[in-house]
Amino acid sequence: MAAPMAHLNCEDFAEFQELLRVMRTIDDRIVHELNTTVPTASFVGKIDASQTCKELHQSLAEAHESRDRIIKSCIAQTSSVVKTLQEERKKSLENITLLKRLRKEQTKLKLMQSELNVEEVVNDRSWKVFNERCRAHYKPPKSQ
Repeated sequence: MAAPMAHLNCEDFAEFQELLRVMRTIDDRIVHELNTTVPTASFVGKIDASQTCKELHQSLAEAHESRDRIIKSCIAQTSSVVKTLQEERKKSLENITLLKRLRKEQTKLKLMQSELNVEEVVNDRSWKVFNERCRAHYKPPKSQ
């Protein structure tokens, strides 16, 4: 599920997290998806598991790439804001409002960076489940 970059709002961390939550739906439902689409040994002849696994692999890879792009884009935007605020802060050391804004942006940047770690865990879990169920039906290209 690719989210449009035009709707990306890095200013509001709660909105950023909600977007990621919605985009992680494919990962949250992978076990159900595999259970309903990849046959067990007794149903092997009735469903084309290789095609199903190939499509699921492609969907997972696209979802992971899309989320990675969004997270890194927001980190870059927020880093730029932090850098600008740090420069302003050097010129105006006594400005408390500026200091509060800088700290708020630094906190948001740390939270966004921690989303990369969350993303790694989510992706690893999804690929593990995918490989357990699909390894006999589909061999993905070596890029993953």
